[in-house]
Parts: sequence; C-alpha cells; structure tokens
Amino acid sequence: GSSPAPATSSTTLAAVGAFVVFGLVSSAGYVVNDLRDWEADRAHPRKRRRPVAVGDVSPAQAGWFAAVLLVAAVAALGLVWGAGGTGGERATALVALLAGIYVANVMSYSLALKHRVIIDVISLALGFVLRVLAGCAAVLVVPSTWLLNVTFFIAMFLAFGKRLGERRTMGDDAAAARLVQTKYTDELLRMVVVVTGVATLLTYAGYIQSQEFGFTRGFNLLWLTMLPATYGLLRCIVLLERGDYDDPTELAAKDRPFQVAVVVFVGLTVGLRVILHGVSAGPG
Repeated sequence: GSSPAPATSSTTLAAVGAFVVFGLVSSAGYVVNDLRDWEADRAHPRKRRRPVAVGDVSPAQAGWFAAVLLVAAVAALGLVWGAGGTGGERATALVALLAGIYVANVMSYSLALKHRVIIDVISLALGFVLRVLAGCAAVLVVPSTWLLNVTFFIAMFLAFGKRLGERRTMGDDAAAARLVQTKYTDELLRMVVVVTGVATLLTYAGYIQSQEFGFTRGFNLLWLTMLPATYGLLRCIVLLERGDYDDPTELAAKDRPFQVAVVVFVGLTVGLRVILHGVSAGPG
C-alpha cells in the first residue's frame, strides 16, 4: 500500500524539474531577444520600458545574465534525474534534448526567423509545443495529439493576434517596433487570426469528442466547455480588431468578460472531472 506514494512523489519532482528547466531556458531566450531588439523596442509603447531598452541594464550585463540562466537550467536537470526510478535517466535525456531544441529554435528566431512571414509565428508556436513535450517526457507520458494540436494552434492564434493588435494600436509605427510588420498586411493578419482561431476550436472540439466515453451522462457533458471557449476566443478577435489591446495577454489581464469566460471554462473542466470521476469510482 505504500508503493504509490514514492511514485507520485517522483513524478511530481520530475514535472517540477522540467518546469524549472524550461522556465530558465525560456527566460534566457527572452533576454537574448531583448538584446537583439532593444533599439526597436524603444519605438513600442510597452516594450520601451524593458530594462535593456531603457538603459537600466547594459547589453553586457544582459548577456551574462542569459548565460547564467542557461547554466542554471543545466543544473536544474538534476531535479529530473533526482526523481529516480527506472526511467529517470531516460526522462532526463529527453528533457535535455527538448531543451536544447528549444534553445536552438529561440536563437534561430532571434537571429533570422522573426523577420520571415508566417515562419516567425510557427517558430514561436513550436516553442510552446516543445514545453508541452518536455512536461510529458519528464513523467514519461505519451502526449495526446489533440493536446499538441491545440497548443500549436492557440499559440499561433495569440502570436498573430499580437501582430494584428500592434497594427491596430500603433498604425504605421508598428513596423518600427517589429520589422516583419512591413511584410504583413491587415488583410493577411485578419485571415490568419481567424484561421488559427477556428483551428484551435476545431481541434479542441475533436478532443471533446475523443472524451465521450468518460463524460457522457445523457450527452457528452464536456461539450459545455465549448461555450466559454468559443466566447473567449471570439471576444479576443473582436477586441484586437477594434484596437482595444495590442496583445492578447494584456487583454487576458484586463478584460473582465474574457476573464469570466476563462473562469467558467476552468470551473466546468475541473468540476466535471472531479464529479464524474467520483461517480464512476463510487460503485467500484
């Protein structure tokens, strides 16, 4: 009866280790990106307050800080290794490999890909997919294809939404803050925001359909989460198109109706899982 506890503890430690590793390498990536863009950031209404752009941190100091973060990330792999178990070495190797790919992707983005239409956003979205893969690798779980698809498309939606929001709020100045904006058009950004938004909802709908066995009580109750998910995503499109926000993350932090949709979505998802798990486990 005591064997499940160590396994659970090891799994938690491995997951925390992967979280710390990717938190550190992603932070290093943001520092490198700020180093490359500090002059352009000064033309952006929010980015101009970043430490390197303001001058509070010198480029040399930022470079050393990025290096320290990467070294700390390597050390943090010890948390995954320390989780032990038969798969400890394999999990550590997989997380290290994915972290290496992530760093290579970030560097490629900062040096070249950020200036290429569509590829810039695919590179950003790939970074989020790699984080999900690393989390699954740390606990040696095979990721669902639906999970990867939703992560990929919603990350693209947010990145394209950010570019559309910048054009709406900054107008012609958007190109000064982000060079690739000279290659995008309003029509193209509107189209890809809608396309990736629809792809996100369709892949999430596919996930819901795949869960029919565990959530059907008269009908698939998990379908109820489609309502706040659809509302939140479409409201995001409306507010970005109107120019109320230049970034979907800023919208999420300030727009009350969107926040309510998120709370309802999370509440329904967690509530249904807890209630139905209890109902199915009771008779057994």
